[in-house]
Formats: sequence, C-alpha cells, structure tokens
Amino acid sequence: MARKITVNMYMTLDGFGVFAKYPGSDIEEDEPDDFWKEMWISRYDSVDTIIFGRRSYEGHAQVHALANRKKTDKEYLYDYSRFLERCKLIVLSNTLQKTTWGNSKIEKGDIGDLVERLKKEPGKDIIVEGGPSLAHDFIQRRLADDYKMLVMPVIYGKGPHYWGTMDDQETLRLISVKKMTHGELILHYASVR
Repeated sequence: MARKITVNMYMTLDGFGVFAKYPGSDIEEDEPDDFWKEMWISRYDSVDTIIFGRRSYEGHAQVHALANRKKTDKEYLYDYSRFLERCKLIVLSNTLQKTTWGNSKIEKGDIGDLVERLKKEPGKDIIVEGGPSLAHDFIQRRLADDYKMLVMPVIYGKGPHYWGTMDDQETLRLISVKKMTHGELILHYASVR
C-alpha cells in the first residue's frame, strides 16, 4: 500500500495561516492537550517523513531541535523533538544551501515528482508541515490524501492565506471533528478521488 500524505494546516476561521492570540491560546499545559494528541502524538508510530517549507523547517529547527530544548520544557515537547529527529526531514527550498538539524535533506524541483517518488519508497506515512503556500501547492495539485486542520476561533483578516484560486474543485470527506477547550476545532478530511 502506498504511503499516505497528510497536510497539516493551522489557521484562523477566515483561513489565515497565523497562530493568533485569543483567550486560552497562551496557556501552556503540563500534559499534552488535544492539539498535540490529534496533530502529532497519535501519529508518532505511523509517520516517518516530514515535508517542510524552508521557513517552517527553520522555525522548527530553532524551537524543536533536541539541542535547543530548555530544562523547563514539558516532557511531551521533548517527545515531539525526539520524534522529529527520528524522522526523515525533507525541506522544499530553492534558496536554502544547507541543513543543520536531524536527518534533513533539501529537495528542489517539481513537487509532484517528489511526491510520486516518496510514495513509491518503502516507509511509513508522510506529514506536510509547511505554511499556506506549501499547503496550497498540495491542494491545487491534489497531492494530499488527507488534511488535518486546526481552526482557531479568530477572524484575523490579514497574513498568508491557505485558500487561493483553484483550477478545479477538490471534494473532501469529513473523517472527524474535535472541539477543543478554547473553541478551536480540529478537522480531519480525506480527499475524494
């Protein structure tokens, strides 16, 4: 069976790819909340490859590399860092010259060719962890098998946007909805092929 590709998306209600502030958004939990469980922890055993855009990769490396963890960080954040460092990290970039973190590799060229090659390789499932531009490329080209979206209870009105023009519609099937403590929703959709 081919490896499944899931695009992670983190957005405001109006589709902007920012981590907005709202009541409860700045509370650091001692234990992982539903966001961590649904978006990451539940997938540690089934995923072994992460595709990043350059900015997302650089931000993750700065915050989530084990070497950059602070003694005050919660254990589930250490677990997340260990998971990322076990994974093959692919950075899609035409400008990045070298990687500095974990099992990372820079890929250039056509994203469709990369996805086709990755799906044929042995391994576990793949997560796309980039910003709106990368996610839109996957949506526009129908490269994702499913989408996991964290929707924040904020209408933001500016910034990088997930939704853009499409050549054709893509129909999705709702798999699950999870309501979180502070009004966030985690939506899981599969592509209908």
